[in-house]
Amino acid sequence: MELFNVYPLFDITPVKAEGCYVWDENGMKYLDLYGGHAVISIGHSHPTYVEKISKQLQQIGFYSNSVQNPLQKELAEKLGKQSGCEDYQLFLCNSGAEANENALKLASFITGKKKIISYKKGFHGRTSAAVAITDNPKIIAPVNETDNALILPFNDIDATEEALKKGDVAAVIVEGIQGIGGIYVPDTEFLTKLKQLTEKYVAVLILDEIQSGYGRSGKFFAYQHTDIKPDIVTMAKGMGNGFPIGGVLIQPEIEPWFGMLGTTFGGNHLACAAAIAVLDVMKDENLVENAETVGNYLMDKLAAIDAAFEIRGEGLMIGLEFKQPIAEIRKKLLFDYGIFTGVSGQNIIRLLPPLSLTTEQADTFLAAFAEVLGSFAE
Repeated sequence: MELFNVYPLFDITPVKAEGCYVWDENGMKYLDLYGGHAVISIGHSHPTYVEKISKQLQQIGFYSNSVQNPLQKELAEKLGKQSGCEDYQLFLCNSGAEANENALKLASFITGKKKIISYKKGFHGRTSAAVAITDNPKIIAPVNETDNALILPFNDIDATEEALKKGDVAAVIVEGIQGIGGIYVPDTEFLTKLKQLTEKYVAVLILDEIQSGYGRSGKFFAYQHTDIKPDIVTMAKGMGNGFPIGGVLIQPEIEPWFGMLGTTFGGNHLACAAAIAVLDVMKDENLVENAETVGNYLMDKLAAIDAAFEIRGEGLMIGLEFKQPIAEIRKKLLFDYGIFTGVSGQNIIRLLPPLSLTTEQADTFLAAFAEVLGSFAE
């Protein structure tokens, strides 16, 4: 049996990982600045994480949500305190796409409206409603096409208000920082006015923090670089450090009814154990603060390199946009220097390392990056 639709980005097979490093089947060691697509938050195979999941598996790994699971309550309490969202409600699911799917459904339920505003270069998932508002026609099948999706220019508040004025918009969804689109940060003024307009026209403001959340931006959520308070926040990726889990934070004014949202696997015992371990490590090791410190250090040093590329991002979510394709740069970093990096399109390198990245490890990348750029300039 052949695998369907699998396209590895790297011709490497990792067989071991620890901290910010992975090893291939030949024992070659690599510095991981890709983080499994921003999933690895506390570092690979963290001992606290491994121990928490292992102990939980020995007790109970799964049971239906028709019974009480005290781990869900523990997770909600710790997440509320660490994120600064203690007054929100938490719905647990399995992935980012599922989180967004439920957020959009919830917005439609409570407003009675159908239209959804999203933005150019945005990515919100591959399930039905989420993919319909994602700005990538190649992954939208005919069954996903809908007149309810309004994809507008990013950071364009005037276009947004014009659409909201019609009175049929259930929600506006925007990423805290656009990830797959190329590390584009929404303007503070744009987000501030977006909150005001959604209140004025009775629409729900959804912050998609699936990639930009969980400390990656140097704040727990990227929107916290502003003073706004979204109606709904979606999260996944770094939440479980590789274990599938997602979540939806819902403002207290939105009251659920029995069966409004549901899930079979969401919030299972193992997923909660993984997510609790992540929060414990993030708190004990000050990883949100580390992401800000090391991220600022990286961007300052990158800005001092004499080469033509634009730097965007916050914390350890960094985009480097070149005027030319960067495939050879990434290939050289990987095979000559043992450094994984991410990509967006043809011209953008994305840096999405574990939040535990040190300045020494950042220096390793910076030295290699400067040498690689120098080799192409010769």
